Amino acid sequence: MKETGQLIFERRGSGFPLVLVHGYLAGAGIWREQFEFFQDRFDVLAPSLPGFGDSAHLTAPDTIPDFADQVLDGLRAQGAERFHLLGHSMGGMIVQSMAARAPDRIASLVCYGTGPIGALPDRFETIEASRQRLKTDGIEKTVRRIAATWFLAGDASEGYGDCVELGLKTSMQAALASLSAWETWDGRPDLKVIEADTLVVWGDRDRSYGWPQPEALWRGITNSSLAVVPGCAHNVHLEKSDLFNTIIGDFLPDTP
Repeated sequence: MKETGQLIFERRGSGFPLVLVHGYLAGAGIWREQFEFFQDRFDVLAPSLPGFGDSAHLTAPDTIPDFADQVLDGLRAQGAERFHLLGHSMGGMIVQSMAARAPDRIASLVCYGTGPIGALPDRFETIEASRQRLKTDGIEKTVRRIAATWFLAGDASEGYGDCVELGLKTSMQAALASLSAWETWDGRPDLKVIEADTLVVWGDRDRSYGWPQPEALWRGITNSSLAVVPGCAHNVHLEKSDLFNTIIGDFLPDTP
């Protein structure tokens, strides 16, 4: 791990860069299976966003474009000028903003378990409810409760414990700032300016992003394809990691 441009990145492998951007209450460690699968083919980089994971000591911004700028700046400091880009959940909002702001740097885009509307109209609870419960319950109880919604089997899922362990590193400041960032973000106007070939990936039992969200990405981005994974909730990359990795690997070219 190396700290450059403030953000701490995990980086492994060689080849054309593949950037993985995690979601809410997570960090670079959420991509363990993807590092193992892709490191022989790509130079895999994953930032821990400010306030999360190994970047928990950093202050998080409260807008999605500011998150996007920090990741773009961090990648430049890492020497990654052009790259494939994948974002999950909140990270999916961030990569949409990155693709709209720096289209020449994005070779291929994967929007996974995400959508273009930050207010999350189909989420298991409103953003305001999450905010109030976070303030009342604290980080640990919130992480344990929300992480259970990411899996069909809830807290009995094989990946649940790893998500909790990583989520507990999140600062309260970042947890609250991120909720504010979602509320003020609407990425729909940017969809028409995204130029990269794009894959939209969605688990059909996702409780955070209902079907209208990935559908809006698929229909709104010109060069887009859709992969719906049956029998999965929000964390397809952990519930069906082999299938997820195969879908992503088939989509991404070795040399753009």
